[in-house]
Amino acid sequence: MADSRLISADSHFVEPPTMWAERVDRRFRDRAPHTVKGLGGRQGEFFVCENITPMAVAGFFGAGVPSNELPEHNKKGFDQAPKSVWDAAFRIADQERDGVQAEVIYTSMGMPLFGLDDAELRAALFRAFNDWACEYCSYDLKRLVPLGLITLEDIPGAVEELQRVAKKGMRGAMIWAEPPNERPYSHADYEPFWAAAQDLNIPLSLHILTARGGTGADQRQGNFLLSLANLHHQIERSISVLVYGGVLEKFPGLKIVSAENDVGWMPYFMYRLDTVQNRLGALGGMKLPLRASEYIKRQVYATFISDPVFVDSLHRYGPDNIMWSSDYPHTAATFPRSQEIVAKRFGNLSETERRKIVHDTAAKLYGLN
Repeated sequence: MADSRLISADSHFVEPPTMWAERVDRRFRDRAPHTVKGLGGRQGEFFVCENITPMAVAGFFGAGVPSNELPEHNKKGFDQAPKSVWDAAFRIADQERDGVQAEVIYTSMGMPLFGLDDAELRAALFRAFNDWACEYCSYDLKRLVPLGLITLEDIPGAVEELQRVAKKGMRGAMIWAEPPNERPYSHADYEPFWAAAQDLNIPLSLHILTARGGTGADQRQGNFLLSLANLHHQIERSISVLVYGGVLEKFPGLKIVSAENDVGWMPYFMYRLDTVQNRLGALGGMKLPLRASEYIKRQVYATFISDPVFVDSLHRYGPDNIMWSSDYPHTAATFPRSQEIVAKRFGNLSETERRKIVHDTAAKLYGLN
């Protein structure tokens, strides 16, 4: 291929377990997230905090581990994580090894924290993470692009934090994949926050496993795989509300990113929204001047790792909205074979389409030169 530059639009930090207690406001330090070895008699090291479900830390750095080795890998402790977790120079070295030019980097351990019941604790932890992430990426902000964490119970506080992290160099921010049922994203309370994100040109990400009600990954036997297969429904509901609720109409510069939820479902989802709007919109008093799909194509982006389905529907939801991601260093990551996998997956696309999906769209959205 003529141009093999790759930008991962969704990679991940793996936060050192001691970071939270070291950086959070002093009054919260005895409640900060931490890790426990051998939790409940299980082998491995587990990330824990108040009401969230404990998670094995080794799952956050399983990139390149063969499937049959994952059960043993997940027994590892954080001290066996790759050096890139601690040192940004090693992360750049791993980018070079994988043929990746830059990464937009999301949290790992911060994802389940979106489900913490104590909003004040959550906001304090998010501030601590944002400071740490900015310091980590300051090593090379052209190649390490940090995304912040914002919680939305206190809208003035959320606006202030969004403005603060934007000044520190963050290019985007994560919010709930799905907010509380009693306060959907169409609620007027959020409007100052949407306005701030629009004015700052900060894309807002709805990432898998970050709903207010918890990760959505039901750990009970018999429910786990089913819950994982349906996680993207949280994102569908949130985008539906943002469109039908008039948020994207009122804030045309607001940019939303569906992160790590794949893309193949998006064309049918757009068709479904258009059909309901066209046939039944008057019954619900809907007065949107554009079709739902037009708002999505104008303002909603989506990342994927290895989804092959969307390629057949690029005429409906195209490369100006779709962004490849390596998911490094998580278990689903394409590392260290990203170049090979991209070449195989998109070998039949035009050079222009391929370049947008693996590089240009992310570069444009996040202002990467």
